[in-house]
Amino acid sequence: MTMPGTDVPTEQFMNQEIRDSRTIHRLGIIYTEDSGRGLTHPFFVLILDAFKREAEAHGCEITFLNLRLPDRQMGWQQYCRLSRIDGVCIVCGDFESQEMKELAFSGFPCVTIDHLYRKVCAVLSDNESGIKNLLEHAISKGHRRIAFVHGHNNSIVTRARISQFRNTMAVHGLEVFPEYLREGRYDDIPLTRKIVGELLDMPDRPTFMLLPDDISYLGAQDAVRERSMRIPEDISFAGYDGLPLTQALIPKLTTIRQDAFLIGQLAAQRLISLIECPDTASRMPTILPVEFLEGGTVGPV
Repeated sequence: MTMPGTDVPTEQFMNQEIRDSRTIHRLGIIYTEDSGRGLTHPFFVLILDAFKREAEAHGCEITFLNLRLPDRQMGWQQYCRLSRIDGVCIVCGDFESQEMKELAFSGFPCVTIDHLYRKVCAVLSDNESGIKNLLEHAISKGHRRIAFVHGHNNSIVTRARISQFRNTMAVHGLEVFPEYLREGRYDDIPLTRKIVGELLDMPDRPTFMLLPDDISYLGAQDAVRERSMRIPEDISFAGYDGLPLTQALIPKLTTIRQDAFLIGQLAAQRLISLIECPDTASRMPTILPVEFLEGGTVGPV
């Protein structure tokens, strides 16, 4: 059967009408991680893939926002509206920049990942529980000289992890030695190799090191091999993220698994809710539980 005066079958015509009448949201993504890996980053690519799948399941389009437009003399909100963006997910970016804050606080539909702004929707993992679980595992193995090579201090994730590190050490009556608390960068293998090497060369070196993430462990391994030491017989490590790559190493890395798929999926759902129901959608943060993965990189003292 065809529509009168056309060669188009009725079913095809009706399906086209449904598609044309349906509102298609355009979701913008801000993604500027500073390790240089871009879309090959092993953790954030999982979040982005989950976000994409969920958004497309709801009929949405996705656009990566260009952060380097020449001579852009406008705020993020105006830029998004001119680009016909309905809402933005900040997966990774300079959360402390004035432009980013103006966007987050503008009232424009916005979801952040791994960062908390007041009254702005966010999805993140329970970093406090993750650090506590790793430390208490090491302490149960007899470790007392514990170092923490953490990420950059401009991250709310880092600040939460450092705070929990200090709290857990205090609860167990352990001293936090200033020389054992070292600032590195997330996913920076060469810098981690350098810092871990310096810690290993100390006369009174730590017996356990907590690293900023799983990828950094590759740099730590290099530093250990350069000194003909062994893991975990001579030095113990724990990472963070639970990447499949480091779970395939021998020994398997002791770490915390973040549910990257669920983070991306919920971020898309909450952003769509903000767009479609701006007056009733919740802006409370979603904090997801983490999973402790015991590997073979933490040995007894």
